[in-house]
Amino acid sequence: MRAVRAVLVAALAGPLFVAACGSRTGLLAPLASDASSGVDAASDVPEEADVLEEPDADVVFPDGPDICPDAGSTLIYVITESNDLFSFYPPTLAFNPIGPVSCPGVVSGAVTPFSMAVDRRGIGLSVFSDGTLHQVDMATGACKDTTFQPDQLGFLTFCMGYAANSGDGGDAGETLYVAECNVGQTPKPNSKGLATLDTTLLTLSYVAPFSPGVPGPELTGTGDGRLFGFYTNTAGSGSHIVQIDRGTGAILQDYPLQVGTPDDGYAFAFWGGVFWVFTSNQGTIVTRFDPTTGSETNVTTMPEGVVGAGVSTCAPM
Repeated sequence: MRAVRAVLVAALAGPLFVAACGSRTGLLAPLASDASSGVDAASDVPEEADVLEEPDADVVFPDGPDICPDAGSTLIYVITESNDLFSFYPPTLAFNPIGPVSCPGVVSGAVTPFSMAVDRRGIGLSVFSDGTLHQVDMATGACKDTTFQPDQLGFLTFCMGYAANSGDGGDAGETLYVAECNVGQTPKPNSKGLATLDTTLLTLSYVAPFSPGVPGPELTGTGDGRLFGFYTNTAGSGSHIVQIDRGTGAILQDYPLQVGTPDDGYAFAFWGGVFWVFTSNQGTIVTRFDPTTGSETNVTTMPEGVVGAGVSTCAPM
């Protein structure tokens, strides 16, 4: 999530994606033959020749089963304010460039990514700074507009994350949760609350206000059904990771962190039993936070500003 809202420009909405069979899921780490595409986390963004060409409006999306692959091979995906998509593999701290995200209905430069979530098929949903919602293939960066109507429930921009519907990440599926995030004011106001997004009907359903109130939390969920939020403090330095009751919006637990400032963009994900926090302001700092020990460590950086992160509920817990 970017801390300063971009100028809003209306985008054209298009149809939902058309599925294509037989494609490899976007959740998994690159095959050995793809290893040469990796980049060092602190290196410059790859040159144009090193990334995929921008997809056209007729691109098709993979049609994989809604089941989990090997958890240890799953990835965290991040999208930057420059519309670039990367994967991030926590065991090696490696960012891998996937390609530019060029959505047909988006005016490049005037409208930028705001938040992102990734389902168990490796398909992401990304809300942009004008409130429009777009589908992104994590394997290729291909993008499709959707017919989502912006500003439902007064949630013009929102942060989001999937959480599994059961305690074992199994056949009960997953739900996409969203939190209203209004970053156009200083200091940031408290969020209007928690909602769910029906990914078939593309409608928001209000759940509850956060209790106590919190300012614009980015969301991430787990395969055992937990939901968490991250936000930076409205004044001074520091931030919080909070566990959220999915049915009531109540804050169940609060973990204070040292990283972050009110002007930062931010995103985070849960992978391997720990949180991976991305705070951006003139580049991105990646912070590892272990909720069991309370250990907080800045582990690497990357030159672009990350504004959204998505991780499947298939990821290891």
